[in-house]
Amino acid sequence: MAKPTAQTDPVEALHRLVLSSLDDDQAVETVTIPLAGKSSIADHMVIASGRSTRQVASMATKLVERIKAETGRTARIEGLPTADWVLIDAGDVIVHLFRPEVRSFYNLERMWAFGEAPPGEAAPAAGNA
Repeated sequence: MAKPTAQTDPVEALHRLVLSSLDDDQAVETVTIPLAGKSSIADHMVIASGRSTRQVASMATKLVERIKAETGRTARIEGLPTADWVLIDAGDVIVHLFRPEVRSFYNLERMWAFGEAPPGEAAPAAGNA
């Protein structure tokens, strides 16, 4: 059996769809972390920021609609009501959308050994409430 190429591979097609949708919606600091071989949860993790909760919510809603329309997959979505951090689970691609200061605080890029999150507004220091 022939190995699927990037053009016929449904995982890569989904990944390209996610990146294209986020680019169309002017996502900021989009990063892809390859998870194949590192984790069984997905093949790709995409992390991006929006400038406001409204933009994060809009990007997430449009992305889920595009995934459904173009692939027939129903992506699960969490965090939409507050839209500080929205998680979209599309199966082979996991997407995290953040407001910049929330992204900086959680720093998922560092957790997955991919570098530092882009600088956001000052995150609250532990113990300073």
